[in-house]
Amino acid sequence: MVRSTLNGALIWATALAASVVADTCETVENRTAISVLKPASIAYTNEQTQYWSTFSGDLKPSCILEPETTEEVATIVSILQENNETFAVKSGGHNPNNYFASVNGGPLISTKKLNEISFDPSSETARVGPGNRWDEVGAQLDATGYTAVGGRIGNVGVGGYMLGAGLSFMSTQYGWAANSVVEFTVVLANASIVTVSETSHPDLYMVLKGGGNNFGIVTSYLLQVYPQGDIWGGNLEFDATPENTAAILNAVRNFTENYPDEKAGIIVTAERTLSTLLDIWVLFLYYNGPEPPQGVFDSFLAIGPTINTCKTQRYSALLSGNNWAVVKGSVYTIGTETIPLPNKEDGPEVMQAIFDHWVNVSDTAKFVPGLIASMAFQPMPKEIPQIAKTKGGDMLDLDDSIDRIVIELDYSFYFKSDYDQIDLTMRATYNGISDIVKGYQQSNVLPSDVYLPLFMNDCFYPQDYFGRLRPEKLQLAQKVQAEVDPDGFWKERTGGFKIPSA
Repeated sequence: MVRSTLNGALIWATALAASVVADTCETVENRTAISVLKPASIAYTNEQTQYWSTFSGDLKPSCILEPETTEEVATIVSILQENNETFAVKSGGHNPNNYFASVNGGPLISTKKLNEISFDPSSETARVGPGNRWDEVGAQLDATGYTAVGGRIGNVGVGGYMLGAGLSFMSTQYGWAANSVVEFTVVLANASIVTVSETSHPDLYMVLKGGGNNFGIVTSYLLQVYPQGDIWGGNLEFDATPENTAAILNAVRNFTENYPDEKAGIIVTAERTLSTLLDIWVLFLYYNGPEPPQGVFDSFLAIGPTINTCKTQRYSALLSGNNWAVVKGSVYTIGTETIPLPNKEDGPEVMQAIFDHWVNVSDTAKFVPGLIASMAFQPMPKEIPQIAKTKGGDMLDLDDSIDRIVIELDYSFYFKSDYDQIDLTMRATYNGISDIVKGYQQSNVLPSDVYLPLFMNDCFYPQDYFGRLRPEKLQLAQKVQAEVDPDGFWKERTGGFKIPSA
């Protein structure tokens, strides 16, 4: 009798859930002209392949909604307010954390058709929709002689990148990408549409610059853009011999402390694959000019790359050329840690300790099918927070008392069945880096009284992004959330890095 009653309850609950799931999709279809992609359609299937992680793509939304205007987004939010359905909002699908830009059983709002790119030469601004990818933005702006501060790999979508603050090749010239946002157009939880700027809703303007998806759906960004002609860039590849590794780690440390030119950008990436039989370094180089002056990248070039693709080209070509780094057809995870830059004397020991830790932890997963492990050293010199402050600041609110390095960690692999193991591997990697930093701080090798926030765009889902911000920034996020989303619509109904309760 108990089993029969329980089975009946489960059947009823399943039927109720199915009716709720159908509600948003059917209501949008019946009431509006908004495009609704249904499961098993070619368009639906194609959209689900656009995620960087196949795990996110394997989640099955009840439908995919493709609004073309801000007003249509507001209509969808209004309909969602009529039920309690879980949903997600997707830009380019770069974020691999499940349920952050993906959903199982609820509607997915794709911003694909919110793809405006318009340039105003009089104000030197461009209005850019969240449905664009950065190589598309770069290609269209190339013709104007201007560029926007954006992603370093062209396939990255605009929307999530901007809400996480956005680190760019141009950050030492112009700050975080979010520092160049003049105006956001936002649909709030009550389905109202607001224009947000430094003078209109200034607190909301601040929290949108690195506060994630906690406050609304941004349907367009008005960006300050900057003159740009031909640029120079490409990749250097090195075998990861002990000698090359030591030289590269020393070079990136020195580059960060003695930043040679604000027009220069670099990502220094170690890669391991084929059961760690292939160990290489791949460097992504950029210079905002036809050729870098002598001395800018000499310390890296002198090591002797086996491959050098750097050349003079258009910025959009560089971004598209970097798309080779997107690993398609795999489950993908990303994590991060921020470290204070060690001094010149202790740098070799500290940098090698972090590298060796990554090698040792990635070795524990080397037989996971299809494993590619990578670790990127991303310089965060004092110049970036200095520029950010002159542009009004952001949620990360970095000070310029120290140089830092933002470390990005990536593990990709073939099968979802290995996710739990890689989840533990990722946690062990970034937690171990944190422990190394703390150990060197306790021995006074690294400065201890320093602010080390996390970079949201690189965070793994359990990482405490808001807990690592300055207390006053966390309090501001809590205040604004209470004002614009008092009922917890975004907090309870969709994924992402959540603001802890006050």
